[in-house]
Amino acid sequence: MIRILAMIPALLFYMAGPNLAQEAKTEDAVEIESDRMEVKDEENISIFTGNVVVKRSDMTLNAENLVAHYAEVKQADGSTKNEISNFEASGNVVIVTDKQKVTGSKATLNYSTNDLVVTGNVTVTQGSTVLKGPKLEANLDTDKMVMTGGRVRGSFVPK
Repeated sequence: MIRILAMIPALLFYMAGPNLAQEAKTEDAVEIESDRMEVKDEENISIFTGNVVVKRSDMTLNAENLVAHYAEVKQADGSTKNEISNFEASGNVVIVTDKQKVTGSKATLNYSTNDLVVTGNVTVTQGSTVLKGPKLEANLDTDKMVMTGGRVRGSFVPK
């Protein structure tokens, strides 16, 4: 199993923003495990396949596949660095935070807007409350969440 601990510049800082690698805090680091990894610099992508696990301090994502897209960004000092722009996870996607569990067949995250989209028989579980629908759109900064794409069902259990 390939184990990568903040080694690839495009994936170093899932949410670290403009920090340089040497300025990053441990809690900003992302740990990615998979059965296989391939970097395609000419396409600015890194591909992780087989039992993918992405961990950061506040979230764990499991999927069969993960494609991370990155771009070279010019810094104020004239140097450049790779920054992740978005990722696509597919195949039995499970996202777990301290408050919720989200499952679906595909998930995408846009880093500039921090917007998460999960599709394919989406289920959101928070305690005893369960929501189901075809598509979940959420902003991780504002915690705003919208279920769309067809019938949405919910089972709400008061505390």
